[in-house]
Amino acid sequence: MDKDSYIPKVVEWVKRKGYEQIKANLEGFEVPIAYERQNDDERFIPDVTAKLLYEKSYFEVVLKTDNPDRVVSKLRLLSMLASQKGGRLFMMAPSGHLNFVKELALKHSISGEVVKIA
Repeated sequence: MDKDSYIPKVVEWVKRKGYEQIKANLEGFEVPIAYERQNDDERFIPDVTAKLLYEKSYFEVVLKTDNPDRVVSKLRLLSMLASQKGGRLFMMAPSGHLNFVKELALKHSISGEVVKIA
């Protein structure tokens, strides 16, 4: 399955946890704000954003990849944004990708919670 096919599962998880003002990079939802890196103008759009009380959190589907540099850049950015807004970064990992995501977060000191999704 590709990354986009997991986003509806993430949205359902977010709803079950009581989050509101859900934005998703998915048809039928308002798309989250894109963030652009100044040094190379690369754009990152979070998979899902939502608020719980006044805290904005970011939810990103992370899959195994041979070239994790872009993923690491995006996760670092989202982690920083989440901490600035009092929220959290959730790295959503499908079965078979969980250990990769945990190792990636540990190796690159990415602050956030790894969550297994079906």
